[in-house]
Amino acid sequence: MVLAEGNIVMSKPRDYKREYELYQASEQDKLDRAARNRCRAEMLKKGRVHKGDGMDVDHHNGNPQDCRPSNLRVMTASKNRAKH
Repeated sequence: MVLAEGNIVMSKPRDYKREYELYQASEQDKLDRAARNRCRAEMLKKGRVHKGDGMDVDHHNGNPQDCRPSNLRVMTASKNRAKH
C-alpha cells in the first residue's frame, strides 16, 4: 500500500500455501485447471491465441472440461474475467 506522501506501508503478507490448500488443491480443481490448459493449448495450435497476447479462452457454457471447438471463444482477459 502506498500513501499520498509516498511512504510505503507493508500490509500483511498473503498466505499462499493456505490459499492453495483451500481453493486449488482439490481433485476437481486440478482436473478443471488441466482442462483449461488443454483447451488453451489447442487454441495455440490453431493459431487463435498467442503467448502474451492478453487474450483468454472462454467457455460458453462455463464448464472448463468441455473443450469442444463450438464451446470455446477468444476474448480479452479483462472482458472474460469481468463476466464471471
